[in-house]
Amino acid sequence: MLSKDFFTYQAQTTPFASGFEVERAEGSYIYGKDGRKYLDFVAGVSANTLGHSHPKIINAIKEQADKYLHTMVYGEYAQEKPVALCKLLAEATPEPLEVTYLVNSGAEGIDGALKLAKRYTGREEIISMKNAYHGNTHGALSVAGNEVHKREFRPLLPMINFIEFNNPEDFDKITEKIACVIAETIQGAAGFLVPDPDYFKKLKQRCEEVGALLILDEIQPGFGRTGKLFAFEHYGIVPDILVIGKGMGGGVPVGAFMASREIMQSLSHSPKLGHITTFGGNPLIAAACYATLKELLESNLMSEIDRKEKLFRELLVHPKIKSINGKGLMLAVNLGSPEYTLSVAKRCMEQGLIVFWQLYRNEFLRISPPLNITDDEIKHGCEIILNTITDEAAVARQAPTAWGAHRTS
Repeated sequence: MLSKDFFTYQAQTTPFASGFEVERAEGSYIYGKDGRKYLDFVAGVSANTLGHSHPKIINAIKEQADKYLHTMVYGEYAQEKPVALCKLLAEATPEPLEVTYLVNSGAEGIDGALKLAKRYTGREEIISMKNAYHGNTHGALSVAGNEVHKREFRPLLPMINFIEFNNPEDFDKITEKIACVIAETIQGAAGFLVPDPDYFKKLKQRCEEVGALLILDEIQPGFGRTGKLFAFEHYGIVPDILVIGKGMGGGVPVGAFMASREIMQSLSHSPKLGHITTFGGNPLIAAACYATLKELLESNLMSEIDRKEKLFRELLVHPKIKSINGKGLMLAVNLGSPEYTLSVAKRCMEQGLIVFWQLYRNEFLRISPPLNITDDEIKHGCEIILNTITDEAAVARQAPTAWGAHRTS
């Protein structure tokens, strides 16, 4: 049985993985080997921007596969799709962001961005945010703001201090010794916390005053999840370094960081190969990313995000729902306690709806569906959530330690 081999041979990330057996996936649905289909309100944790098996992405991958796959380590050969992707990103992104370094994941993008900031400024100290999440490589984990997830892996990078997100009174910690300040435009693991309207303007001003670079982590909100290509566009600033991943690939593993040409050139000399990656800029991956970005830019999907967010907020009204955080199609529904939220997630899966929870704040139910989800699909999924949290007796009967309804061993 597939799930038995999964638990036997594949490393696990929790003691209670669901082991759900996937047959195929299309649009807003994942089809299980149990013969049922499941409406997906998670989109691979914000990765499947255009849903599952989008025909333009699939065709782009097939066309590239017929030509060639990996040819050379990053940065040596000119290959059509990686170049086209970087050019389109430059055209779609505000100045001075003009050059893209393609990597394999968002976490690698974070590591590359931190190295770039230290190399360009010649400084060693870094400021990050409390409750931040940037990935799980040693560099990304070093700037994470939750000690529970870091403690067992120390020592991590030194000279990193933390300030409170949305609190300008902490800016006095940003001094001339700081190479960079790194922040999620919208804090993800902390429960999709959005910034105050003028917070990033004040933060950028402070960085400019002391000569520190501002790195924004858009791994979750980019591409298009908040109604704009990147969430920082809502707040009237442009970062010095932009990190992206997840949704830019539409379902394939990818990451990138962007900066001005002047800043990015710091990685090319003294020493050369300041960052090197074998598979970054892989043409197959770049083809999928290019198709995803082009579809977003040429369709009306991003213009529909505000309306779809309002529909979710109008539908998800219930005494058990304390609040809803987030922006666009990255929403966190506060159900009050981790145990209750995990039980609701499990019950939703049993009823044919895939939802998840936030990494640091398990009391929040995560909603991050494909951007092309339909109104009818939104209504159907919200109905399942409401019915599930209304049926308190049924929820109470579920074990709170495991959310997956499909584990068989």
